[in-house]
Amino acid sequence: MKTFEHGGQIEKFAFDLGCSVNEIIDLSSNINFVKPQINIDFNTLDISSYPTYDKLYEKISSNYGVKSSQIELFNGGSSAIFTLFKHLNLNSCTIYSPAYLEYKKASLNFGYELNTINRFEDINEKVKENSLVIFVNPSTPDGKYYDLEELMQTWIENSCTILIDESFLDFCDKPSAIKYLETYDKLYILKSMTKFYSSAGIRVGTIVSTKQNIEKLKRFEPMWKLSQFDSNYLQSALDDKLFKNISKAINIKNKIELENILKESDLIEEIFESSANYLLVKLSNLNAKEFQEKLKPHKIMVRDCSNFDYLDERFVRIAVKSSSANEILQRALKEIC
Repeated sequence: MKTFEHGGQIEKFAFDLGCSVNEIIDLSSNINFVKPQINIDFNTLDISSYPTYDKLYEKISSNYGVKSSQIELFNGGSSAIFTLFKHLNLNSCTIYSPAYLEYKKASLNFGYELNTINRFEDINEKVKENSLVIFVNPSTPDGKYYDLEELMQTWIENSCTILIDESFLDFCDKPSAIKYLETYDKLYILKSMTKFYSSAGIRVGTIVSTKQNIEKLKRFEPMWKLSQFDSNYLQSALDDKLFKNISKAINIKNKIELENILKESDLIEEIFESSANYLLVKLSNLNAKEFQEKLKPHKIMVRDCSNFDYLDERFVRIAVKSSSANEILQRALKEIC
């Protein structure tokens, strides 16, 4: 894996195998396989005028229990990350790793002094005063949810600017860090709704912070960042009131199925605790590339995690998908053994 490679190149994978994309079991992608009901005829959508976002702001703010003045929209989560790094213009950054690789990329691109903390081994390691702290919760690529109470106190005592990435929080019933906005004004929270609402191609990312911080961010932002298609799709997804509970229930059930399948396989040495829609596993006798090659005849993709900090070539991430996908993986693992 290249340093910042994301994986999940399903078109190339299908081309190499000489099959169609529809035949691939993509367990490398952590996008929700359950989809909301979208009640829009995009052929009739008026795109002749400039977009307005008032309704989208209202629905997102209602969804997360914040005021519209506390959110800013971006053309995807990665765009939000890069904009925030540029806007804050701090000297140093501490990333609790392993973490989403765009944070490391943004830190290096904007000239931050980069520090990483191995959250698997010493999560209470000291942080530099007045630095930017990055914490993904639930984490990537392992999906663990952390109670941040003690860490928040440490960061606040050190006057850190804090960015909590909650892109996968919708998959579980754990509390958000939004409550800390009432008492600390150097806190930003990233909400990348396209993971949960199964719409990575719809580029909408949201930063939640204090009204004052959002006003400062808006000064540097263009007037139109999202298309009518992006805005209307996500509004319709948020209108599906049954989706949240149904989606979480199906993902939990299928994750239990997946865990049981992996526990039965001699190929898997360790399965990490996860509150998200994916599992990080440590392979027993194969490295990630060898494992990927053995899964190719079964047209299954998994995510090589060797380019994450503090992980080596024996780690892969396997996403929660349909029960039929679980069954195909189970047969493949048995055949490989």
